[in-house]
Amino acid sequence: MKYLNRKIDSDLQQWSGEKKRKPLMLRGARQVGKTFAVRNLGQQFKYFVEINFENKDHSAAKMVFSKHSDPRFICSELAVLFGIPIVPGETLLFLDEVQNCPDAIASLRFFYEQFPTLHIIAAGSLLEFALEEIPSFGVGRIDSMFMYPFSFSEFLYAKGHGIWVKLIQEATPEKPISDLLHEKIVEQLKNFLVIGGMPEVVAEFVETNDFLTCQKVLHSLLVSFRNDFAKYKKRIPASRINEVFSSVSLQAEGKFMYERVSQNLNNDQVKKSLELLLMAGLCYQVTHSSADGAPLGARINPKYRRIIPFDTGIYQRILHLDISGILLSSDFDAINKGAVAEIFVGCELKKNASCYDDEELYCWVREKKNTHAQIDFVVQRGETIVPIEVKSGKQGKMQSMWFFIEEKNSTYGIRTSLENFCTYGKIHVYPLYAVGNICSKQK
Repeated sequence: MKYLNRKIDSDLQQWSGEKKRKPLMLRGARQVGKTFAVRNLGQQFKYFVEINFENKDHSAAKMVFSKHSDPRFICSELAVLFGIPIVPGETLLFLDEVQNCPDAIASLRFFYEQFPTLHIIAAGSLLEFALEEIPSFGVGRIDSMFMYPFSFSEFLYAKGHGIWVKLIQEATPEKPISDLLHEKIVEQLKNFLVIGGMPEVVAEFVETNDFLTCQKVLHSLLVSFRNDFAKYKKRIPASRINEVFSSVSLQAEGKFMYERVSQNLNNDQVKKSLELLLMAGLCYQVTHSSADGAPLGARINPKYRRIIPFDTGIYQRILHLDISGILLSSDFDAINKGAVAEIFVGCELKKNASCYDDEELYCWVREKKNTHAQIDFVVQRGETIVPIEVKSGKQGKMQSMWFFIEEKNSTYGIRTSLENFCTYGKIHVYPLYAVGNICSKQK
């Protein structure tokens, strides 16, 4: 499969060129492209050593890490084992599925302390579970990068529309792009909402433009995710985790209610299953913040959380949505079936943040008699808190936004929809496809 360039490629390149470089941990959900990104970086080195701790043929490597803590001894034996020189500055050592070898994870601190000139990257699809057992193993000694499915801009690059990405990034509510180009980008956006950002699906669509084949790939991925549930925690049956996973999609539009998951599960079982899914990166939480000031996480209400799936393609497969309604309609409500657009925005906010931050998502809700108001997302720009609503309506249909702006004395709010860039007084409109612009202006 041809490698499709990712945003993280430049970050990995920058890491590899740093003089004071730490071992790198590449973190993210299963099948989001971590291995391919590291292999792509490995092409720039004279030597590339890849160890997969799920591969039985690489089982001897586990013994190497269990025997030694000195990284030079480790590397000398690995060089013999794989027949590839491990030379500082010339070799990239890649430890894949490293969650299956705790000794290899523990060794990373010694590489930083005793062999800092060697380029070493560790990755794993269920890495968070292993790190939970050794939470302080690499504090200050290891860097982490977070990787997600394709963002919409990455998808456009993969489709050969890189120039569109640049035009989107340069556009503002005061300087919109042409209506003709806007409509073309919206059509690509609808395609992306249906197929999602999983690399295998994107690659298939780039090659064939075949939605039915992409649906089959999505189904296969969904089966593999569910098969993995048995690996999460032995004390929680995979069937329970699967019920919660399905309920996340069913409840994506509002507050996640434990009691709505299943009559067969109590709240504690739901909570534990949900925590595992969050750790695995298969869903994200959007937590209520008072939004009274920065930082947003200072005053939260963990009892109010929305939970959204990590990918719109996987989401629509779980719910068996009619994808023709999304592809053929120009009506926002039809396209936002089951809150597809809201999920897309939440995912884009994470994907477009710094790769060194596991971006937290926040919302704002007021549930009082006669004054119910809800803002889909709130973000922080410097010291300023900005509300974001995912809406189809015009200026007069944004009561929650106006309520928030008045109560918080906000300078402005953002609505994201299928409209072109524009403004309505204090409301700045960004097209759905330009959510990345909102993130770039936070930095």
